[in-house]
Amino acid sequence: MTYLGTPRRRLVALAMLVTLAVLGAGLALAASVRTPEAATDPVGFAPGAIISDYNFYNADALNEREIQTFLADRSCIPRDDSPCLADYEENTISQPAQGEGHCAAYPGGRNESAARIIAKVSEACFISPKVLLVLLQKEQSLLTRPSASGYLRATGYGCPDTADCDAAYFGFFNQVYRAAWQFRQYTQEPERAYKVGSVRVGFNPDASCGASAVTIENQATANLYNYTPYQPNAAALARPGTEGDGCSTHGNLNFWRFYNQWFGSSEAVGYPTAFASCLNLVGGQPCREHGLLPTP
Repeated sequence: MTYLGTPRRRLVALAMLVTLAVLGAGLALAASVRTPEAATDPVGFAPGAIISDYNFYNADALNEREIQTFLADRSCIPRDDSPCLADYEENTISQPAQGEGHCAAYPGGRNESAARIIAKVSEACFISPKVLLVLLQKEQSLLTRPSASGYLRATGYGCPDTADCDAAYFGFFNQVYRAAWQFRQYTQEPERAYKVGSVRVGFNPDASCGASAVTIENQATANLYNYTPYQPNAAALARPGTEGDGCSTHGNLNFWRFYNQWFGSSEAVGYPTAFASCLNLVGGQPCREHGLLPTP
């Protein structure tokens, strides 16, 4: 049984009951696909609330067909002879289930498209495909400027700031799966350097660039900081799309900008919290109290 397969359908059934009670409230978020590739200016960027748990963990946000359409709609100009993501295929390797609340088994396949890989990884690890798409752009510009090097390092997994990437994790599928696995790992074991609450977050790997306190409001935002442990400084926020100054980093800012450009408000939620916070995946978990958390 795939992670949150049948159990997620039960979650949808519960959500339908809530929907009937608040019909017309605009509960479900549609994918707002916009062709222009210039990311949103950072007006309204809040370092402690980069994305809602709902948007981060909603694995039903896009299906394989919708992912393929989204990729085909990008303005893609490869840097070398690499294909655009809409045309990319790769053989994938089966991955075992990782335990309760973690990634379920991923069945490998031959000549799987990028869209299929993203959809299957999203389903297995209960991470939104929108998050994975934005991550691919934020890390390697794979949606608009793909390259052979970019495919090897697609999500930046195993790529420390002070050394080259670990070749053991090279490859598109390997990178997408490992990133989603890591986000689920952060969620299952949240007691880390970056967690919900007030945390000092640096502006740059160079400690002399300083840091400031950030009140991290949810697990999804904590996950992003554990993956990319820097916040944009004033220069990065003042001059989006430029290098800022010598202490500027752009990873989490660019994640926010691309998500908001392509899919609408990153901080939006799907259902009124007054009805059931579990429907908004608060904390990154489905409705444990309703018996909907699956076991592999």
